Amino acid sequence: MSYTKEEIYSPETTEKIAAHVKEILSLLGEDPTREGLLKTPERVAKALQFTTKGYNEDGIEIIRQAIFDEKYQQMVLVKDIELYSTCEHHMMPFIGKCHVAYIPNGKITGLSKIARVVETFARRLQVQERLTVQIRDCIQEALHPLGVAVVIEANHTCMQIRGVQKSNAITTTSAFSGIFLSSSRTRNEFLNLIRQPR
Repeated sequence: MSYTKEEIYSPETTEKIAAHVKEILSLLGEDPTREGLLKTPERVAKALQFTTKGYNEDGIEIIRQAIFDEKYQQMVLVKDIELYSTCEHHMMPFIGKCHVAYIPNGKITGLSKIARVVETFARRLQVQERLTVQIRDCIQEALHPLGVAVVIEANHTCMQIRGVQKSNAITTTSAFSGIFLSSSRTRNEFLNLIRQPR
């Protein structure tokens, strides 16, 4: 499902958020009426609506738009899916990649739908741990596969440019279901595949 600009950027919401951003600028010691900041509140309001547009999307419905009968029962892996999300603790970006695999049980979905599911849950205020589980659970519920595996590797700007300021720190999270939990062989195959260079 794709949205028009009108559906993402509600004029009423944009106006309300912009008013608060203008106040924040003043509290920070800035002059929101100076030339360089005149349109900043509106830009910030639209940026926030875009980075949280996942609230208006349903991951399960995205997958259900493209489900096909197929007897294939080997691993389907989509790796290195670009991921852009926003940490709910500081509302700062975390950026990385997501690897998703599932083993079909009579049903497959379009490969782009896997990336769309990642995008849907990433475009919300998040913590990486929850995001990883939401992606896994969505695919499990929509397709009822033999198992799902998700690994996310991300850099968190809230750690890089504030607080501990550790610019090289990478956070890795994982979530498994079904055969990826019960079979170390299957889980290790997935982990080895995502480590392989392109």
